[in-house]
Amino acid sequence: MLIIAGLGNPGPKYEKNRHNIGFMAVDEIARRWRFGSDRAKFQSVICEGEVEGRKILLMKPQTFMNNSGNAVGEAARFYKIPPKDIIIFHDEIDLAPGRFRMKTGGGAAGQNGVRSLISQLGADFRRARMGIGHPGEPQLVMPHVLGDFHKAEQPWLDAMLNACADALPFAVKGDDERYQGEVMRLAPAPKFSPRQAAQAAKGE
Repeated sequence: MLIIAGLGNPGPKYEKNRHNIGFMAVDEIARRWRFGSDRAKFQSVICEGEVEGRKILLMKPQTFMNNSGNAVGEAARFYKIPPKDIIIFHDEIDLAPGRFRMKTGGGAAGQNGVRSLISQLGADFRRARMGIGHPGEPQLVMPHVLGDFHKAEQPWLDAMLNACADALPFAVKGDDERYQGEVMRLAPAPKFSPRQAAQAAKGE
């Protein structure tokens, strides 16, 4: 079994926030691959299905972002899933809007959900890092990540979510490099200068 979890905050207030892009990715995967109905388990909304013959548990932790590790850790222990078979989709301010990178291991880079996961799983799980851009000034980070995506961002957001779902068989097979390449082939990131990226992040 493979665990694929998206990070976000529960409830309609946060539904369209940039911080919830992980939830959005999991929802698109469930739709694209016709997973079963949602149900509550492991402090999460979960659903199950198969991709390329491999059973997958999709999770959206309902613990709020900063305690995501409690939910994913509970499921991993229950099913005895090692970190190499756990993929976490999450927002990444250090990547330009629309950029996508796979990474295994490393630190949290200020992402509190990832920090919580490291505390429960160790560092060696797989991270699907979804770029939302940096607003340019440290004091603007919180309102940026907890702000909704702007209408102008929707084209690259939709393209990335679709690509993450369509290319998923590569990740299921463990080929993260190929998965990353295929996502970026299907959904090339907008070309921004650093200043334009900051402006786009602020919706200017």
